[in-house]
Amino acid sequence: MPFSNSRFDPKQVSQIILDCLKQGKPVEIEGFGTFRSLPDGGFHFTALNAPRIFISYATEDAPQAEALYDALHAAGLNPWMDRRNLKAGQNWPRLIEAAIEASDFFIACMSTNSVRKRGGFQSEMRYALDIARRLPLEDTFIIPIRLDECRLPARIARELEYIDFFPDWDPGLRNLIQAIHHQWLSRQPLILNTE
Repeated sequence: MPFSNSRFDPKQVSQIILDCLKQGKPVEIEGFGTFRSLPDGGFHFTALNAPRIFISYATEDAPQAEALYDALHAAGLNPWMDRRNLKAGQNWPRLIEAAIEASDFFIACMSTNSVRKRGGFQSEMRYALDIARRLPLEDTFIIPIRLDECRLPARIARELEYIDFFPDWDPGLRNLIQAIHHQWLSRQPLILNTE
């Protein structure tokens, strides 16, 4: 159902969601959660409680970045990358900045392509470094991964631990997922049962 005008109409959005659910289609609202229809005609909402992960990469490394996106998504995490999340006509520079700001982790896909290239990857790295400066010192935000035997920029090599995804992808992926889970759990509030 197309929107009748450029104004946001909550009733129209609600009707679209209801129509999809009545057809048995799940409705995912990015960054919020998923609505699913139940056999009894009701609906169930599953809130998104997975860390948001921004994937930064050079265009030449897009196949590896997309494989990483798929693997993180399959692991129950909430990855974000421009090729998968941006829609035609959107203001991509602003949306990329907003996605980095909203992320819990920033994965920097370092390679011989990305470290030497000027442009988007370098801009995203600088923006992520600026955001990381504002976070508590014990929080991990930027996680560099090396896709090949590239030489890391001095600042990254000096300040951040990285994970190698070569010569074997699987151990690198396991290490990355473990690091994300460990850091994510350490950020969750401790709830004590006093009864």
